[in-house]
Amino acid sequence: MKTPIDTTITMGSGDVFTDLGFSPSESRNLRLRAQMMTALRKFIEKEGLTQADAAKRLKVSQPRTSDLTRGKISRFSLDTLVNMLGDAGLEVDLRIKQPSRRVA
Repeated sequence: MKTPIDTTITMGSGDVFTDLGFSPSESRNLRLRAQMMTALRKFIEKEGLTQADAAKRLKVSQPRTSDLTRGKISRFSLDTLVNMLGDAGLEVDLRIKQPSRRVA
């Protein structure tokens, strides 16, 4: 007979990186890099590129393409990802805005 397991559910903040304990600045950086990496992975999938073909198109090595497709975020800087997106023919658009106020 199984016994019930006590579980506690904690509501997330909406930002997985903050919830994992990263500082606000690290969280912003990781969120931007994750968005860029997702766009590149979708591009590779949409174009039906092999890792070798994607590497040529993005002007990186095949192991770098493997790192990208496997989500190894720590291996990519914002600068590198902007360049890779440009080489993919994708436009990077940066918006700077005032933070929205949270209502308590």
